[in-house]
Amino acid sequence: MEARITGHTGLLALIGSPVGHSGSPAMYNYSFERLGLDYAYVALDIKENEVKAAIDAMRLFHMRGCNVTMPDKVEAAKYMDELSPAAQIIGAVNTIVNDDGKLTGYITDGEGFVNNLKDHGIDIRGKKITVAGGGGAATAIQVQCALDGAREISIFNIKDAFFERTLQTAEKIKKAVPEIVVNVYDIADTERMTEEIASSDIFANATIVGMKPMENESVVKDLAAFRPGLVVCDAVYNPEETKLLREAKEAGCTCVGGKGMLLWQGVAAFKLYTGMDMPVEEVKEKFFS
Repeated sequence: MEARITGHTGLLALIGSPVGHSGSPAMYNYSFERLGLDYAYVALDIKENEVKAAIDAMRLFHMRGCNVTMPDKVEAAKYMDELSPAAQIIGAVNTIVNDDGKLTGYITDGEGFVNNLKDHGIDIRGKKITVAGGGGAATAIQVQCALDGAREISIFNIKDAFFERTLQTAEKIKKAVPEIVVNVYDIADTERMTEEIASSDIFANATIVGMKPMENESVVKDLAAFRPGLVVCDAVYNPEETKLLREAKEAGCTCVGGKGMLLWQGVAAFKLYTGMDMPVEEVKEKFFS
């Protein structure tokens, strides 16, 4: 790394909190080095109330861009000069590209989720999916699954001051894809959640439950929801096997971890930053095998 850093090296970063567990710096820096690109990528712990200052610093330091993770995705979208069509619908960003001071926000999480499933031989078309979460990543997954042909989506989120936003997301999805069925429920309704998961083809956790330091927790409280044939996905990738995935596997479910979602959303972001294709197979073998 030291040999690569010059006075012209472009800076990219991951912002969010926590970020100490992130595999993004290793993945991006390897790809930059492999392709001979003069960029360096770091992780910065930025809390939600610090996002505006971080975006201002991006402009000040002429950074090429940033990835944005929880809990900053919705807040970051407010400070963009322009939003991609998907980011506009979702109201969140996970990728920011700085073109000479003009910041454009994109969301590649949903694409990462769907392509991760495809990489495991699972097609979203015609399927019912239940998603836990209503934040940026969860909303991106919901929107992308709808656009890619899911039959029905059940969304569970905390019934707090932001629950209205989840209801609005459901309406936006139905407007974009009129034939889809979208349900929204309180995540505290364990009985309903168990019923919805039991009748789904795919269940996805897109909350921070299960991520360190909450690795001993699972968003699914009733294990009766699990059965052989159900696909269980977790957006959390540290730990690699969450409590959710461990319990689902024991019940005979097909399990898909969050590392692949990180890879495929990163592939899309890398293209936006550099105009080049990430060396996917090499990166997969080095960091995701």
